[in-house]
This record gives sequence, C-alpha cells and structure tokens, in this order.
Amino acid sequence: MSEEQRHKDKMAKRKAVQDAEVATKTIAEKGLLIVNTGPGKGKSTAAFGLVMRALGHGWKVGIVQFIKGAWSTGEAKALERFPDLVEWYTMGEGFTWETQDKARDIAAATRAFVKVEQLMANPEIKLLVLDELNIALRYDYLALEYVVATLKARRHDLHIIVTGRNAKPELIEAADLVTEMTLVKHHFAAGVKAQAGIEF
Repeated sequence: MSEEQRHKDKMAKRKAVQDAEVATKTIAEKGLLIVNTGPGKGKSTAAFGLVMRALGHGWKVGIVQFIKGAWSTGEAKALERFPDLVEWYTMGEGFTWETQDKARDIAAATRAFVKVEQLMANPEIKLLVLDELNIALRYDYLALEYVVATLKARRHDLHIIVTGRNAKPELIEAADLVTEMTLVKHHFAAGVKAQAGIEF
C-alpha cells in the first residue's frame, strides 16, 4: 500500500470518528460563559479575536474593562470604526498597584458591574467581554457569589468572555469553556518594554 493510500485510509477513519462525535451533540445554540485565565500572555487578545469574529457576523458587542485605566490601545482604536456594533466602556482607574486605594478600586469595579448588568439586559448585544474581571474578583472588589450568579443567569443567546489571571474556582465551575494561558517565555523578562501593537 502506498504512503498516499495509507494517509487517505487514516484520514477516512479519523473522519468517521469525528462525524460520530459531532452527531452526539444536540444543542444547536447556547450562549457560552468563556473564561480566559492563567499567567501567560494573550487572555484579552484572545477575547478581542472573538470580538472580531463576532463583528464579521454582524453581531453587536459590548466591552467593559475592569481595572485597566484609559490607555490608548490598538484594539480600542480599531473598534472605534464599528460605532454601530460596539459599545466600549473603560471603567477602571488603572492597575491596582497604581491606584493604591482599595475604596476607589471597589467603587470603580462596582460601577463597571452595573454597566455589565445594563449591557446584559440589552437584547441586541450578542457578545460581552468583561476584561480583567478576574482581577476585580481576586481582590474582592466585587461579591463573587453575586457576580457568578448574575453571569449564570444570562440570556440563553448571550455569550460572555471573562479575562484575567487567577480565575476563581467558582467562576471556572460555572463556565462552559475555560482556557488557561501558560507562560513559557516572555520578552519582558529580557528587558523588553510593552510595545504598541503587541501589548496595547
């Protein structure tokens, strides 16, 4: 038997297994709770990749940034070009080590989650990104039980992405999809500063 035929037979068997697996899936559509966490780079980047995919399908998207202050980021500049499809809210006052004021951080996180609830109630929004919500939960700026219950009670057709390292076990348990970004190597350790177009 030729190498080409062996490959063809192998792929045919693989396709049969794959087709059988797909046939067992009975839920056509479901709004997913997605968590991007872990110490590696790319959690928010992956979320914004899904935003671009959603925009390609004409979806309306909401973005609420916790913690992060009013940085001028490439993703914000790019998404300004879709004013009819994107609602973007930067609600943080900067990283926690910059503000050094827990009461201010709690107030900012509370305002941000109120905005989240408003966007969740908007039937036009199909995808909602809660950028760095995990950090707000890590430092107890918001009540974990309330946040998880609210996200679990989302509309059946609303997808929500939560980003940030150190996702709480309760959130991971509630999620439909969890991806952990693993740090293997980072240029920051070699002295390279954050760069426009790569980090922001």
